Amino acid sequence: MSVINLGPDPYLAHQPNLTPKSERKDFRNFEAGSVAEHVYNTYKLMHTNQNVDFVKRKHLEWSGCSHAEMSMMDAVMSLDQLVDESDPDVDFPNSFHAFQTAEGIRNEHPDKEWFQLVGLIHDVGKVMALWGEPQWAVVGDTFPVGCAFQNSIVFRDSTFQDNPDDTNPSYKRLTILLKLTYFSCIVFVSSKYGIYKPNCGLDNVLLSWGHDEYLYRVLQFNKCSIPEEGLNMIRYHSFYPWHSEGDYMYLCNDEDLRMLSWVNEFNKFDIYTKVAELPDVKKLRPYYQLLIDKYCPGILKW
Repeated sequence: MSVINLGPDPYLAHQPNLTPKSERKDFRNFEAGSVAEHVYNTYKLMHTNQNVDFVKRKHLEWSGCSHAEMSMMDAVMSLDQLVDESDPDVDFPNSFHAFQTAEGIRNEHPDKEWFQLVGLIHDVGKVMALWGEPQWAVVGDTFPVGCAFQNSIVFRDSTFQDNPDDTNPSYKRLTILLKLTYFSCIVFVSSKYGIYKPNCGLDNVLLSWGHDEYLYRVLQFNKCSIPEEGLNMIRYHSFYPWHSEGDYMYLCNDEDLRMLSWVNEFNKFDIYTKVAELPDVKKLRPYYQLLIDKYCPGILKW
């Protein structure tokens, strides 16, 4: 698949309804604002359809990297065609956000080129949405499937009632709820472990399918030389119930806990660089092309 890049269209970046955010508490507000309805609808579809069987199918469909061949910069620039329907903070193309994140990291970590590159490419897996995947299978916060859906998941109370995993006995456990003299009541209750073992490690946990896992697989498939810390930033940056809410720690092993600080360091740039002032992509592109040539060179398989 060939890609012609003209760069982000500045007209797409016009955002008359986007209120500037002055405080950190203004970011990731899922309850208010002009984008709240379409954000909720995206999560409703995600939480209805993302289950164990669906995630396993997507791993088989996408992990072989047989859908396209293109350079990493072409993939980044293709995101000028995508506005993330799950993001309550921006309504401009994702390509601008890529350079915003990278520049935020570059300013604070000028000595870590690989970290800057992670900022640039972290959302590139969203190209799946340009190739036919619905956005609810590409964007948004991720969460484990095959075990209890915890309250830390966005819109937990109102979006999972039609998810088949929520009533699947294979992901639940029997418990005695009430025992009286003449009878006992046995009910199913959600198991926080489900199909997993305690401290099994996140590498053994199926997260809802999305751009995080896909890009992680692409980088591994193409033997890109980004350090393990960077790969974990990419793989788990949307797993907010874990890195931001402190949930699902009972599934983590020591390596996951070691990587947690790196993921959190990345996420402050992912979130708080989303501002209305847009970067000069034309000016920045040559610098980041050098980083791509170092860590993810040539034409990659996607």
